[in-house]
Amino acid sequence: MDNNETKNFIENFIDEDLSEGGRCYGMQVHTRFPPEPNGYLHIGHAKALIIDFGTAEKYGGLCNLRMDDTNPVKEDTEYVDAIKEDIHWLGFDWGDRFFYGSDYFEQTYEYAVGLIKKGLAYVCELSPEEFKERRGDLGIPATSPYRDRPIEENLDLFSRMKAGEFPEGKMTLRAKIDLASGNFNMRDPVLYRIRYVNHHRTGDKWCIYPMYDFAHPIQDAIEGITHSLCSLEYEDHRPLYEWVINNTDVPSHPRQIEFSRLNINNTVMSKRKLRRLVEEHYVSGWDDPRMPTLCGLRRRGYTPASILNFTRRNGVAKNTSVVDYAFLEHCLREDLNLNAPRAMAVLRPVRLTITNYPEGQSEYFEVENNPERPETGTRPVSFSRELWIEREDFEEIPPKKFNRFTPGSEVRLKGAYIVECTGCEKDSDGNVTRVLCRYDPDSRGGNAADGRKVRGTVHWVDAATAVDAEVRLYDDLFSDPDPDSYEDFTQVINPDSLVVLNGCKLEAGLENAAAPADYQFLRLGYFCVDNVDSRPGHLVFNRSVALKDSYKK
Repeated sequence: MDNNETKNFIENFIDEDLSEGGRCYGMQVHTRFPPEPNGYLHIGHAKALIIDFGTAEKYGGLCNLRMDDTNPVKEDTEYVDAIKEDIHWLGFDWGDRFFYGSDYFEQTYEYAVGLIKKGLAYVCELSPEEFKERRGDLGIPATSPYRDRPIEENLDLFSRMKAGEFPEGKMTLRAKIDLASGNFNMRDPVLYRIRYVNHHRTGDKWCIYPMYDFAHPIQDAIEGITHSLCSLEYEDHRPLYEWVINNTDVPSHPRQIEFSRLNINNTVMSKRKLRRLVEEHYVSGWDDPRMPTLCGLRRRGYTPASILNFTRRNGVAKNTSVVDYAFLEHCLREDLNLNAPRAMAVLRPVRLTITNYPEGQSEYFEVENNPERPETGTRPVSFSRELWIEREDFEEIPPKKFNRFTPGSEVRLKGAYIVECTGCEKDSDGNVTRVLCRYDPDSRGGNAADGRKVRGTVHWVDAATAVDAEVRLYDDLFSDPDPDSYEDFTQVINPDSLVVLNGCKLEAGLENAAAPADYQFLRLGYFCVDNVDSRPGHLVFNRSVALKDSYKK
């Protein structure tokens, strides 16, 4: 790691631990990313995994991928596979260090037995309602009539819990710590509960499952994790993490360090709320391009580079803040502006006829692929008498400062000719069906021979070679920047978050475009080929982000 690089507070802690006399002196930095396989990763998880994998990478260390499958409810191998795909997509790899929390069920159980034998855990028969009633308050200790059970009785009951002799909710195993603690996480927390649920890996072998706060430190210690990096919500749980490490006979002593989680406006990142959006069909699935999931962002056209850049520029801090979604869009726009090839597309087409252009004649113009990268060269674009232009680029009675097609005005067709609008044709309802114009043959390339200035430049697509496509325009899923503030966040779902346009016209050459190809459609924004619905003969493009940057630097 470059010693001249500005370091965040996590790296300062690690440097302290690695220094001579430090707790990790002479050791290799070893982190882990422990997602729960009961849903898809979202942009908030991206921050965590980038910190976990990225920190290990900076120090030449290791990072494990461990599925936290200690709660069998709604866990599934579908999510395991999706999590792996997302991590690889962002450019990280765990090598042969892939684990499941369930790999350690037997060892975790034995560590719990060890706590009972030390008099540091007991079987409690309080129901969930009684547990809540006896939890106490500030200055009022919690209580349990089962706290002083003899060790042998606790061992027997815990063994019988494991054997499936008791119904769900009948008993729990609790740590014996401090019922009067000001930190409620330390008021004899539950370590094990009974759950008769089929586990996606262990099946019906177990009917008792460890709580995350008990299993997680044990898993970290077994794997030799030096630094357990997690979000700030676990800061109050750190004393329990350390209590478990210090009171069980685990082989190592990891250090937990917390950082602030990522919050973004105009979205929700609660997995429970995201699941509701999917299950109640507010969106088409976890990979709906309006979702903040990594698979949704990928389908929308977000690139790994844009997400990595967004996360790193937000930094690593302790204080909680809300990031403007526009900054995420800004990072994507920066990446695509540099790397996306240009193309011409007309989303709401109306026919343009050049009345003095010879019928049956066609020609080609060389148009730059990306002005930001001249080395990418040019491409030939066909041109003929019949073209498509955007419907909004013609106004029979124009507003002020309208520099596009209007009777009597001149407009430059991108890369082609200067044309003068001479009028339009309409249907019986008064809708414009065709715009008419004449071209200046001496203005090939878009410049007038006499040097006259033309203010407006309009993109176009040759009607003779145009490719048809469906285009989906995405906007914020929520109309309020803080949907979490509503009792029912679905009441502020934006009804215009998806607009589907059919019969769009794209320049020739895009008929074979396939995901994950992305383009800047001139004057319209950045678009990508949809990775689910697009196929030969039925092109589907998603708008990734508009051209206009609303982020205020």
